[in-house]
Order: sequence, then structure tokens, then C-alpha cells
Amino acid sequence: MGYLLLIVGVLVLDRVVKIAVSTNMDPGDSIPVIDSIFHITYVQNTGAAFSMLQGHPMLLIVVPGIVILIGIVFVLVKHKEYNKTFMTSISLICGGGLGNLTDRMAQGYVVDMFDFRIFPVFNVADICVCTGCGLLMLYMIIYSNRSESHD
Repeated sequence: MGYLLLIVGVLVLDRVVKIAVSTNMDPGDSIPVIDSIFHITYVQNTGAAFSMLQGHPMLLIVVPGIVILIGIVFVLVKHKEYNKTFMTSISLICGGGLGNLTDRMAQGYVVDMFDFRIFPVFNVADICVCTGCGLLMLYMIIYSNRSESHD
């Protein structure tokens, strides 16, 4: 149940931030938080990460939709059988993926807003997906090292 709450929590936080930005700013508007370092910039991203795959909306809906659905079912069915770090990583990836998928399906683009000026603009969902992937890699490195040491 906790992992499902994490997925929903990520989705809700992502939606709240995106709604706040899209209702109070126009696309392209930028608010300096730390001048020339960090801005809140409203971007409508029609592609995937770093605007890749623009012009392929169905691919960006169907493939992530299937992966997220599999992830959520996995979390619901197997949550007691796997390590907490592993399940947390899958939950973060699913929650973030669901946040961006919701945008894509409803609007045809993903709302991005965190702008560090030296990196593409991103959002809460992206942070959660990347954090989940980082946790998953960490888990795999630790788990594979434990497995090798017991052989």
C-alpha cells in the first residue's frame, strides 16, 4: 500500500506544480529565482527527455503507458517479495512516468519548469523518474556485488 501511495503522491505533487505554472505563466515566461543560475521557466515539451522523439505522440503515449501499467501491477502484486529500495525505485519511476503521461494524453505536451540554464528544462516527474532510475542502478550494483561474493 505504501508504494501505491508513493506513486499517487508523486503524481499529485507533479500535477500541483504543473497546474500552478501553467495557470500563472505563459509558455516561454521565466522567473529568476537565482538570477542566471536557476529560473522557473514555462516550457511545453512535445518530445520525450530533452525534446527527443518530437512528432511521435502515439509512441510517447503507448510505450510508456504499457511500461507504467506493468510497473504498477508489479508493485501491487510483488511488493512483499522484493527489496524496499527496488520497490521504491519502481514506484518513483511509475509515479513520474504517470505524471508526464497524463500531460501528454491531456494536452499533447509535457509541462516543464525547472531551468538551471546549463541543462534542459525539466519537472517534478522527471526528477522522480531519474531518482528512481538512480536508486534502481544503485540497487543493482549492490545486489550484483552481493550475489557475486556468495558464489
